Amino acid sequence: MPISDLPRVAARRAVSVPAALCLYLLLPPAGAADVADATTLDAIRVTARANPLQRASGSASRLDLPVIGTPAAVTTIDRDLLDARGVRTTAEALASVPGLTVASPPGHGNTVTWRGFSGSQVSQLFNGIDVQYASIAARPVDAWQYERIEAIGGPSSFLHGVGAVGGAINYVTRLASLGHDQARWRAAWGSHRDGTVAFGMNLRDAAARQALALDLSARDGDSWIDAQQRSALAAAGSWRVRLAPGLEHVLALEWQDEDVRRPYWGVPGEATGGRLRLDPALAARNYNVGDGRYAQDVRWVRSLLEWQRGDGDRVRNTVYHYDALRDYRNVESYRLAEGGVQRSGALLQRHDHEVWGNRSEWLHEGLLAGRPARWAVGAEAAWNRQTRFPLSLPGVVDTVPVDAVAPGRFLDVPGAELAYRPDRSNRLRSQAVYAENLTTLGAGVSLLAALRHERLQLEVRNHRAPGPGNPARFERRYRPTTGRLALEWAPAPNARAYVQASTAADPPAGVLSTASFAQLRDFDLSSGRQAELGAKLQSADGRSHATLAVYRIVRRNLAVADPDNPGQTLPVGRQSARGLELAFGWKPAQRLALDGNLAWVDARLDAFTETVAGQAVSRAGNRPPNIPARVGNLWLDWQLQPRWALGAGLRAVSARQADAANSLRVPGYATWDAHLRWRAGVRTELTLRGRNLGDRRYIAQALGGQMAWPGDPRSWELVLHQAFD
Repeated sequence: MPISDLPRVAARRAVSVPAALCLYLLLPPAGAADVADATTLDAIRVTARANPLQRASGSASRLDLPVIGTPAAVTTIDRDLLDARGVRTTAEALASVPGLTVASPPGHGNTVTWRGFSGSQVSQLFNGIDVQYASIAARPVDAWQYERIEAIGGPSSFLHGVGAVGGAINYVTRLASLGHDQARWRAAWGSHRDGTVAFGMNLRDAAARQALALDLSARDGDSWIDAQQRSALAAAGSWRVRLAPGLEHVLALEWQDEDVRRPYWGVPGEATGGRLRLDPALAARNYNVGDGRYAQDVRWVRSLLEWQRGDGDRVRNTVYHYDALRDYRNVESYRLAEGGVQRSGALLQRHDHEVWGNRSEWLHEGLLAGRPARWAVGAEAAWNRQTRFPLSLPGVVDTVPVDAVAPGRFLDVPGAELAYRPDRSNRLRSQAVYAENLTTLGAGVSLLAALRHERLQLEVRNHRAPGPGNPARFERRYRPTTGRLALEWAPAPNARAYVQASTAADPPAGVLSTASFAQLRDFDLSSGRQAELGAKLQSADGRSHATLAVYRIVRRNLAVADPDNPGQTLPVGRQSARGLELAFGWKPAQRLALDGNLAWVDARLDAFTETVAGQAVSRAGNRPPNIPARVGNLWLDWQLQPRWALGAGLRAVSARQADAANSLRVPGYATWDAHLRWRAGVRTELTLRGRNLGDRRYIAQALGGQMAWPGDPRSWELVLHQAFD
């Protein structure tokens, strides 16, 4: 056996241990649970989570404001909430964000729709860093290593750089802490032989001057989809050192390895009565070739230095390096045809992606014109390089029977070969300076202002034969300036009302790290602006809270992929969205908690012309594809007894359009989940969890108007969790 295969084999064997054996080995000795103090168990119950309005919102402001003090719609999903809702992946975590939907086809990562926009128009960051390739880099991974996930609605280029018209999502990794020692582990076994083992710890030295943290997870299993298998390993480690009073350094390392055998790309949909429907008999069919594959190897290195200089000054510096290699080998497009399913779109692809960067920031608290004020001033520089190695064979491969697939091999496709030849390399250099200020004006009124200026230099090198539409080299430069201005009023300590306006700059065709000459030739950066009015309330006793946001977003000069001409783009003169988001939490009794959110959005293609059969057709006034008008979530947590807890969740998504022509509607759906949790002791929990218990078959995302990406059917999972403080 090759040494390189040992980690994967070890992980597969680890997650194959029956849950019963885990339970036998890890439950306390007989009688130990019986003498556990019931009051202690009740005090640490899951429903006793912190009020979400008091959590930090590191992604919504550079000033480290709490959610209630940030004049924007902010959602923070912390570790306690991730564990309570049984979140396995980053995609599942996003269901807690009002109005957000997500689907994860292998070529599109976490494809998010939010506030009327989708895909790369919603930025996805890692510890506040944008790698300029969220459509792939944000592919859902196991969520064990993340401390929290933060989301801010609407434009936020002034915080994170170019992008983020519909919103920004930030995945925050757990770091070593000097606060306390901790160890925890989890084992899970579920439907379709889906098993996970995970371990985490935080250890300090005797003087609490150094701390080491380590998080490991391994997942392996089959799928409800024919012949698809997935294995994944993830590790995150960090070392924190207190160098001097007020001076700390953290070295953080992360690694992710994922291998999907015969990945699923969806199934052909059926157009019936103006609706795109999914034949339940086809949902699990895998029409990919037998040797289809997706694999990724991702590495992060970060150096974080923070200096607390007195009570009013802090200096932070982050140096980071990101290195990723991704491989695809698949036949990816299918449609119903006479005689079966016609397969096309054979693709061999490699992405070699690397990012270097440094961010320096000064935070200051003092007076401005005699008024209390906070400042954040910073500068950032980054170098982003990506090389692509595609072998694209867009023609028809073959036609296979609907119910008896003979998958074949990738090398059976005419013209296919396992050879990686570079197509083009994109090099993006960026420099930015920014400032943010919060000034207290008096009478509970505060003014927040933020401004960011960037200089972007994009160089694209063509490694293949140059031509009129694809020169050997070309270069573009951009200098966007974006900002936010907000006025906040605090009529009471636990109440806020705000109004804000913000702007964004966005690549017209998605992301600059993969943009082609055709995508940039006729387009400058897109511009976006938002006006938002909102309120945040919480009761004096902390048992209830609510947030409300009303917004309007307009994006100009954007581009979308031409479905009839792959590799080309179509101009969209203007796209807009207006909507409302409501979130609430209520504890009517000590052992009962209710949380929920509801969102409504009206998204429109205000000016858009699509090419159909060589003719220009206006789509003005139509709804963009895959954007539901309404999304709602409701969760219930009930502590039945000190040892027993019951939870349930309901999610509803309204109908959507499958294409820009609005010729096909995707039906809405509702699903519900539930779990039963038993505490065997203060530190040990056993949870039985069911997802989509009604076994609702639904389309999570329409692909190109003719294919469908189904949602997961009913599944079960048994989870054993232990924590030691």
